[in-house]
Amino acid sequence: MKDPGSILITGASGGIGAALARAYARPGVTLALTGRNAARLADVAGACRAAGAEVESATLDIVDAAAVAAWVAAAEARRPVDLAIANAGITGGLPGDGSGESLADVHRLMGINFGGVCNTLHPLIPAMRRRRRGQLALMSSLAAFRGLPYSPTYCASKAALRAYGEALGTWLRPEGVEVSVVFPGFVDTPLAGHVTGPKPLQTTPERAAGIIRRRLGQGRPVIAFPFLLYAGIRILATLPTALADPILGTVDVSIRRYE
Repeated sequence: MKDPGSILITGASGGIGAALARAYARPGVTLALTGRNAARLADVAGACRAAGAEVESATLDIVDAAAVAAWVAAAEARRPVDLAIANAGITGGLPGDGSGESLADVHRLMGINFGGVCNTLHPLIPAMRRRRRGQLALMSSLAAFRGLPYSPTYCASKAALRAYGEALGTWLRPEGVEVSVVFPGFVDTPLAGHVTGPKPLQTTPERAAGIIRRRLGQGRPVIAFPFLLYAGIRILATLPTALADPILGTVDVSIRRYE
């Protein structure tokens, strides 16, 4: 399958989102990019234009449903969106001081990681259904497959995306709209810098973007990597709690709040 011509990416000011924007940038491609960091987003947009892509970028808050819908509508009006990658998200979990997550932290994480994806994709679904063509990608995590004691709400938000993406796919594929859920492992991004602890098989944003782009091109509904970590978390998820909890309890992780 050839690369799509019109691509929308959220969370494009850094990490996997920025790497994906650069990976897709070339003559004939239109990119709609958004992120929270205006300076970094401008750098990414500039690099994509230098590669020959037509780029429209906007700095907005992914939890502002009205602003996101207006941005999506503008992108769709310029050129119908072939591929939307709902990538924006943050990390979160238990700090090292033992204080735990606050209720405000729970709502914030769910609002950004799950709500932000819904805000991005919902305005696109009717248009894609009408033309019976398009592709949606939801950025989940390997943490979606088993709740981890050091990041309860992060895991919940990514598990919600897993279930939501699976359901969207079953609904929309018969109408010509492909849906993929992406489950990366550890990727060396600024967000990963907020996590203190082991990060087995960590990869670069560029390598992650290459894997995602290639497998989206193949239309895969599940994109999970690296394989060994994916296999490990799936096995862990099948274990009885009495066996899994002691294993997870040996992992010392602290997570600094993302502002």
